Amino acid sequence: MTTGVFPVLAAVSAALAVTGCVQSALGAGLLARFRHRERSTPLSEVLPPVTVLKPLYGPEPLLEEALESFCTQDYPHMQLLFGVREADDPAVAIVERLQARHPQLDMRLVVDPVLHGLNRKISNLMNILPYARHDVLVISDSDIHVSPDYLRQIVAALQTPRTGLVTTLYAGLTSANTVVQKLAACQINHNFLPGVMLSRYLGRQDCLGATMALRRTTLEAVGGLEALLPHVADDALLGRLILRHGQNIAIAGCMTWTTIAESSVTDLLRHELRWGRTVCALAPAGYAASSIQLPLFWALLCVAFQPHAAWSLPFFWTIWAVRALTSYLIDRSVGARSLWPLLLLPLRDWLSAAIMVGSASGTEVHWRGQTMHVAPHPAASAPAPRSLSTGR
Repeated sequence: MTTGVFPVLAAVSAALAVTGCVQSALGAGLLARFRHRERSTPLSEVLPPVTVLKPLYGPEPLLEEALESFCTQDYPHMQLLFGVREADDPAVAIVERLQARHPQLDMRLVVDPVLHGLNRKISNLMNILPYARHDVLVISDSDIHVSPDYLRQIVAALQTPRTGLVTTLYAGLTSANTVVQKLAACQINHNFLPGVMLSRYLGRQDCLGATMALRRTTLEAVGGLEALLPHVADDALLGRLILRHGQNIAIAGCMTWTTIAESSVTDLLRHELRWGRTVCALAPAGYAASSIQLPLFWALLCVAFQPHAAWSLPFFWTIWAVRALTSYLIDRSVGARSLWPLLLLPLRDWLSAAIMVGSASGTEVHWRGQTMHVAPHPAASAPAPRSLSTGR
């Protein structure tokens, strides 16, 4: 490579770094506006009965706290269904404690080992669904923490015209104050969230799998849970099926939080590779374009390409300062108060770049004791109105 090429590469990297900062700033602003509207928007008084479906597996950190947040909903007609595959699953004891604390709630635990296909989460949901008594179904991950108005916000969004599916934004909630978990939180809060906010503003409609709320008739119309069974990215696929059915995906006007439970670097890499390979298989071009969300990666490349240039190191410090400011504003919006993770931002961007390379070079993912291979579904390549789903 000739010497004359390095200034060009440095200039391209600098442009991408600036673009990433602009994207982060816009996302932070949109998130702040969303949280303001969440606090000021009146909720509908039309409250149809709702069934919440919770597939459970194992003793996750903060699991009892997450499930408790569903037991304290400000909602008059709610059924809670929990599902496990084995009677000795540690989650069973947690559900039993919740039943003892909230005897007034319509709450049921379903224990059923039947596996209907590849995706164990969908198999679990298929075992739970026959016990659902209501038409409005809210499918929520086990590690999601919600505010008391969560169901009211979801129902309000589901009642808007042409809405077939409601999903929710989510931020990372660490279960321990470790560097590994702070790195995981940075990925969700500083990369994922602003990207979702900006893409939504530009017209995309993504299903974010933390919450998938829809009517039973809508689920049946797109093929039921059976249509999702052979696929790892069940949330993204459901979103695309809804859009192909001619309905919209709405984001409820409330924030939720997902427990970050990774206890080691290996756990972190395995989780993020599963996420990255799933998204890459569904939307490879969009996944590659998301590299602009890593401004400090590109800024450090500037220094590498032009180490002796007078501008490269000050440029890196400037990008870090801007990135830290937008990340701080995002953290304020989602209730994160610690400042020291801002020091991890360069490491986080380089780790994300490595995850992207690894995601593009393989299809194997590990998830809750399973090893699977991700592959595009026909619905992923078919045209979908105003959407290119990239759920977590």
